[in-house]
Amino acid sequence: MNITLKIWRQANPEDAGAMHEYKVHGVSEESSFLEMLDILNEELFEAGEEPITFDSDCREGICGMCGVVINGIAHGPEVTTTCQLHMRSFNDGDTITIEPWRATAFPVIKDLVVDRSALDRIIQAGGYISVNTGAAPDAHSTPVPKQNADRAFEAAACIGCGACVAACPNASAMLFTSAKVTHLNLLPQGQPENLTRVTNMLNQHDAEGFGTCTNIGECAAVCPKQIPLDVISTLNRQLGKAVLKGV
Repeated sequence: MNITLKIWRQANPEDAGAMHEYKVHGVSEESSFLEMLDILNEELFEAGEEPITFDSDCREGICGMCGVVINGIAHGPEVTTTCQLHMRSFNDGDTITIEPWRATAFPVIKDLVVDRSALDRIIQAGGYISVNTGAAPDAHSTPVPKQNADRAFEAAACIGCGACVAACPNASAMLFTSAKVTHLNLLPQGQPENLTRVTNMLNQHDAEGFGTCTNIGECAAVCPKQIPLDVISTLNRQLGKAVLKGV
């Protein structure tokens, strides 16, 4: 496959940045998207040019660090992480545009790499259980209704890649925040702090500069772990309870 790439290049956070065009020849349709970028970087290095900076780690669809916007879609045309996207999803002669996540809360560090530590700070605000429990209890000592357990497990699948933010016209992180809240609030261990967790994490969400949720649904559409949109409804119900109780 012969591919034309239009890639966002930005030397540092203060740089204005611009799109640059590259040609990549002889790409196997069985190679992954990141392997294709590796091929381009090898060519750039041999030519004495600065390689494209992009983020990745596991390359197994687990960590989500690889996220970029491909042809206007977070993670690209398949509902998966960028590292699990393969070139067979494209055609010979295609022009592919690659950009970093676009959000005020995700400042560009260099090229396709953004600072997603805002999501970490939302977790630090309430995405934990601080009740002292002593030694680890037996797995079956605290019964959890199966419906709640399944729902909590579904929400816990969120890997914090930030695709929901990149896809949202408002750059909202509500799907991420709601998944983390829902995961913990449905379990018995998370009940003592459930209302303070909601308010603290939402306050941090807003303080980071993320936008508000208007239920467009683009976040759930691109989520590589298919977190359902209705976790936001679960968070809103908990927020209503917190407001009524003055938490």
